[in-house]
Parts: sequence; C-alpha cells; structure tokens
Amino acid sequence: MTAPDAASPAPPARTSWRESLTVYLQPRVLIVLLLGFSSGLPLALSGSTLLVWMREAGVDLGTIGLFALVGTPYTLKFIWAPLVDALHVPFFTRAFGRRRGWLVFSQLLLIGAILLLALTDPARSPLFVALGALLVAAMSATQDIVVDAFRVESLPENEQAAGMASYVAAYRIGMLVSTAGVLFLVTAYETTGIGRTSAWMWGYVSMAALVLIGTVTALAATEPEQSVRAEAATRSETAFQRVMHAAIGAFSEFLTRKDALTALAFVVLFKFTDAFSGTMTAPFVIDLGFTRNDYAAIVKGVGLAATLIGGFAGGYVARRYSLATSLWIGGALQATSNLAFAWLAHVGVNQWALALAISVENFTGAIGTVIFVAYLSALCQNPLHTATQYALLTALSAVGRTYLSSGAGYVAEATGWPLFFAISVLVAVPSLLLLAFLQQRKHFETLGPVRV
Repeated sequence: MTAPDAASPAPPARTSWRESLTVYLQPRVLIVLLLGFSSGLPLALSGSTLLVWMREAGVDLGTIGLFALVGTPYTLKFIWAPLVDALHVPFFTRAFGRRRGWLVFSQLLLIGAILLLALTDPARSPLFVALGALLVAAMSATQDIVVDAFRVESLPENEQAAGMASYVAAYRIGMLVSTAGVLFLVTAYETTGIGRTSAWMWGYVSMAALVLIGTVTALAATEPEQSVRAEAATRSETAFQRVMHAAIGAFSEFLTRKDALTALAFVVLFKFTDAFSGTMTAPFVIDLGFTRNDYAAIVKGVGLAATLIGGFAGGYVARRYSLATSLWIGGALQATSNLAFAWLAHVGVNQWALALAISVENFTGAIGTVIFVAYLSALCQNPLHTATQYALLTALSAVGRTYLSSGAGYVAEATGWPLFFAISVLVAVPSLLLLAFLQQRKHFETLGPVRV
C-alpha cells in the first residue's frame, strides 16, 4: 500500500456494472475466492458443527459454552505469524515460493488435524475432542495467516473491492458447507445403516477432503509480486534476523500510530455482538425443537443465498460510503439482527420463522464482515510483515468469539433464550462508542487507500 496522505481519501471512482462484473472474473480475484472458501471451511468444524455433535451426544450447555475456548489459536496466532513472514519451509518454499509454500504446507497439516478430530467421541472422551478441536483451530489459524497475507499482497487496488466481496462470500460458503453440509452428510451416512458416531466421523473425513480445493488453488496461483520483492530485500539476512524484523517491525510500526490502543480495542469489540449470539445459535435451534435436517436445510439453502447477497452488499456499501460510515452501517445491522432470534424464541418451531431469522443473521453478518475486513486490511501497510500485522488484528478480533463469548452458555441458562438474544444486542454498544471516538479523532482519514 502507498503511504497515507494527510488529507481525506478521495471517494472511490464509479464504475459501470459491466466493468464491475468483469473484475470479478479476473484470475487473481478467482484465486482469492477459492482461498476464501478454504479459510472458511474449518472454522465451524471446531465451532458450531462440533457443538451440534456434542449436544446430540448429551453434553451439557455449560460445557458446550466453554468449548469456545478451543478457538484460542485464532486469538494467539500473531505469536507465530512472524515465523510465517520470515521462515522458509523446507522443500515447500523452494518449490512454490514464500506465500504459496506456506499455503500448501499449512493445508496438509489441516487435513491431518481434521482427520484426527474425526476419530474422537464427544460422549466418551470430551477431553480428546477438545484437544482435537484445538489442533484443527491451530492449523486453520495458520492457514488464515498465509491466506490473509496472500490476499492483501496479491490484489491491485482496482481489484480489491471484487476480491474482498468474493473472499468474504466464499468464506461464508465454506462455513455453510462445514455446518449444513456436514449435518446433511451425517444424516445421509446414518441412512446407510452405520451408527451415529461413525456417521459423524465420515462427515468430518469428507470435510478434510474438501480442504484439497485450497491446496489445488495454491498450486495454481502465482506468488504475489510484493512477496517476491520482500523476499529479495531480506535475502542476505539470517532466519533469526528475519523473524525479529517481522515481529518487532509489525508491532512497533503499528503502536506508534495515533490512537493505536483505541483502534485495537475497537478491533476486539466490533464483532463481539455476532460472536456472543453465534456461539449459542446452533444449540438454541436444537433446543427449540427443530431437527438437525431442518436447521441444515435452511442454513444450506436460504442462509447461503442471504450470505452471498450480504457479502456483495457489503462490498457495495464499502465502495459507496466512507470507511467510518460503512462501519456504522455494518455495526448497527449485525447487532440488531440478533433480535430476529429473540423473536424466533417466542414464535417457536416454525420453519418460515427460522428461515427468516437465519437469513437476517447471515445477510447482516456478511455485510459487517466485508466492511470489517476492509478496515483491517487498510491498517496493514508493509509487505515485510503483512502476515504478522494482519494476524495480530484478526487475532484480537477473535477475542470476542473465543474468550468474551465463553460464558454465553451460562448466560443463556440463567436468562432464557429471548432475553439472551436481547442482551447480545446490547453488547455491541461499547464498540459503537469506540467507533464514534475514533471518527471524532479523524482516525479513518489517516489511513492509506482502503483495500476494499
């Protein structure tokens, strides 16, 4: 990215719908789209899908809520991100390049981790399930580190809007495949006569096979030019020097910015409202009386359409309005969407009501995610430590999902479902107050070109 200007950034140029459509078909954008699917696929396997498996196995809600802690690697990934920025993976880096080598390596490790989780049994050994889920989260977080750096470095400015919308839409599709897709597969395997535990195992094995989509994409991609230049600039340094420069440079460069700590607090809290309610959505639907297939069919069908529309709507909002205004829109939408589930709790078992609630959540969540990722990308301005800096930001954004949301199950048990989802709206207030403060301090005007 270029150096930030003192003046406010110029509004994005208007383009015709034909030009907008053409840019979505650019090879770099299509590569980013497929990598987005690969990034989104494993998240639910150690999250919401695993929670459904555990609930069906008879695990109590309190324990299920604590399983949010297995997402710790998403929060701590900035610790090993400098290794991804600086170190070479034997054979892989030499054969495929700095970013692509790490992509292939991390995806192969992820496949192995998912297969290990598939062999566990929540009813008999929840501890081994937790360890398996933790390993999947760690490998998934490592893949995210590389994909995020690859995306930020590979797309030119005129392809950022299409790339970001495609990435987020594909990410959400990957999550839907590993939620609704797994639930459908488990049911299908059960109809063949195998037991429930084996059906869940083969559902996870199928997801491990789908990770190969990302591997093939990485092999077909081209190493980003920014990464090649950064590699050439540090070729004379030792591995230790490269790691230290990536780690120290990423943190020191960011922390010297105006209002850096406030910006980091905003990053932590912006998606908290989504995470707090999202942690308990699957158990809520099951407790309400819907079957596994009811939930899967609606998430896979109506939810998928809402996700796609929301992803591209978020791209439009980010191009049409300033970054601060876009964040206001995304923040308000994703918070108030939780009221749809409070309403569903009063309605009861009604498939149309469930379809509406899921659609509202997926649509607004996709909008908020596109805009938020645009903001995070705008904060990363140096290819020498893109992976480390972006990993730090996304790790902080995972604090809400991993730690602040870990008590959501106990809150739901204490308050009941309608009040729980009303509370999940109120937890958005701190992030909106920080957004107002940053806007008043002209924080968004100091950023370079916004990568949306």
